[in-house]
Amino acid sequence: MCQGINSTTVDPMQTPRGARHHTALLGRMNAGKSSLLNLITGQQISIVSSQQGTTTDAVTKPYELLPFGPVTFVDTAGINDRSSLGQHRVKATEQVIYRADSALLVTDEHGLLSADKAMLEKLIELSVPTLVIFNKGDIAPPKPSDIDYCRHHQLGYAQVSATDPGQAKQVKQNIVSFLSEYEQPELSLTGDLYEKSAHIVCVTPIDSAAPKGRLILPQVQVLRDILDNDSMGTVVKETQLIQYLEHLAQPPALVITDAQAIKSVNSDLPDHIPLTTFSTVFARAKGELDAFIQGAQILDQLIDGDRILIAEACSHNVQEDDIGRVKLPAWIRKYSGRELTFDVVSGHDFPSQLSEYRLVIHCGACMFNRREMLYRIRQCHNQQLPITNYGLAISKLQGVLTRVCRPFNL
Repeated sequence: MCQGINSTTVDPMQTPRGARHHTALLGRMNAGKSSLLNLITGQQISIVSSQQGTTTDAVTKPYELLPFGPVTFVDTAGINDRSSLGQHRVKATEQVIYRADSALLVTDEHGLLSADKAMLEKLIELSVPTLVIFNKGDIAPPKPSDIDYCRHHQLGYAQVSATDPGQAKQVKQNIVSFLSEYEQPELSLTGDLYEKSAHIVCVTPIDSAAPKGRLILPQVQVLRDILDNDSMGTVVKETQLIQYLEHLAQPPALVITDAQAIKSVNSDLPDHIPLTTFSTVFARAKGELDAFIQGAQILDQLIDGDRILIAEACSHNVQEDDIGRVKLPAWIRKYSGRELTFDVVSGHDFPSQLSEYRLVIHCGACMFNRREMLYRIRQCHNQQLPITNYGLAISKLQGVLTRVCRPFNL
């Protein structure tokens, strides 16, 4: 489940943020991170200045890094910032690496200093593929000891002078080669659930949360995935499903519905036709479906006074019938009959300490990459806190959790 994204913030011709490879640019102040980003993109994305600490907040830049594909570069504050706000900036930089698919650690003519090596140790611990960029090569070449360090820790490395436009092509080739070496196979949202040329029906209610003139992002991505898997996708409203099925010579191979319509769709759809929800599809693609299913069982075990954390991947205008802030809490209170407290976080904000909560219920995370969602799941596991997502929670509350999980052969 995800809210509609405002049309002014989304380029319809651009790969969605959650489907892009996220690369963090890390390093000390004035090492040349911003200059490197400007060199790669050929644009003045980040401010470049000899004054230390020019980059304060993370700067993101979507970029088509061909032939690799869509990338989001994230330029960060210096990891050795000791200013009055430096502690907060460094903490924000560290948060970036939890959602980074890869990292470029930029150093200067001084080579790898203690701050660089401390960051590299964190990246290694988190298994983030890292390319060390020895910048300012026109001033001094990399030290042999630094090259040995990279080889010992199996880190890629390259030399560049980020202020030389003539090196743009070579540095991009180096980055593409590095990223291609660590590229993970792209996960299909639905392709393993049916045979080629199958007929898939998507049930998409048009309610107040649906953006005017468009479908919400998870629905669009599932439809595209169906086409990419050489199959046929049909879209109907929940009020049209029975009529549509009556006109079919053969039943569809799969029906995927918005979780908010799961009760009526489950009632209207014969049991022999596989049924799941968009949110369940994303629970598997972005996270760990088994963990989310187990987390949903906690809804049967709630007691008075329990706190539940609602986590949203994107910020949006809260409406009277908001799914995460209004509907879900109301449904859970009615289902459990308990006095409960709900807290909400959105965007990249997520508490590091979760001991006060009994359960985390996350949105479908269509705006997150898989690494960030897995990091949040790991945080919950490490603190022995169950986690589920909107769609699975709704399916549990409506008594259809077993059916919506059946297509995944769990």
